[in-house]
Amino acid sequence: MHFADRDQVMKRNYQKEMEQVIHTRQKQGRVPRLLLHSCCAPCSSYVLEYLSGFFQITVLYYNPNIYPVREYEKRVEEQKQFIDRFSQKILTEKEDDKTFYPIEFVEGSFDSERFYQMAKGLEETPEGGERCVRCYELRLRRAAEYAVRLHMDYFTTTLSISPLKNAEKLNEIGERLAEEYGISYLCSDFKKKNGYKRSVELSREYGMYRQDYCGCVFSQQERERQKARQNSGNLQ
Repeated sequence: MHFADRDQVMKRNYQKEMEQVIHTRQKQGRVPRLLLHSCCAPCSSYVLEYLSGFFQITVLYYNPNIYPVREYEKRVEEQKQFIDRFSQKILTEKEDDKTFYPIEFVEGSFDSERFYQMAKGLEETPEGGERCVRCYELRLRRAAEYAVRLHMDYFTTTLSISPLKNAEKLNEIGERLAEEYGISYLCSDFKKKNGYKRSVELSREYGMYRQDYCGCVFSQQERERQKARQNSGNLQ
């Protein structure tokens, strides 16, 4: 077998793995508790729509990478408003054949210095590189800590819904932390089954603010450089 063929065979289907977990837990009869790390309200929209029928979810907003402070405040407020509005909607428009469980919210500390210490020496790393991978672990580690503290059955993150995020790397980090903290990680690739497309639709439906950069000052600077190149090209 060629190496390329072997890699293709060994590649995991995280969506199917998650569906299997859901199916198994449903047969057990007890609704499991899930700590869901959310990077932003738009990304959480589809994930909450999908999972709130199977889990009792507590959303953790822990994103010390966000820059500037007013952007952080805007995003966390958007997250809280979406949860409130979504919860009201599923209560008033409840489908007879589907159960939704209440969603709780907890805001982590905005310890931005922890992020900058982690990113030291990686300031010029392109988006999606080592700095981002370490940022994933920073946030997932805090999610694991909260999950243990709150006696959750699982923890996971909305990050895999983004087409720009590496689901394999996220799940690798999540499973490693799960072993370290003694709690189960819910593997996911929420962009599957048109998850990202649905999140865009829900963002429009709820009139949500969608940022045009990932969140940190480095991604903001890279986005500004991209805009400048585009504007320069349009002027030629």
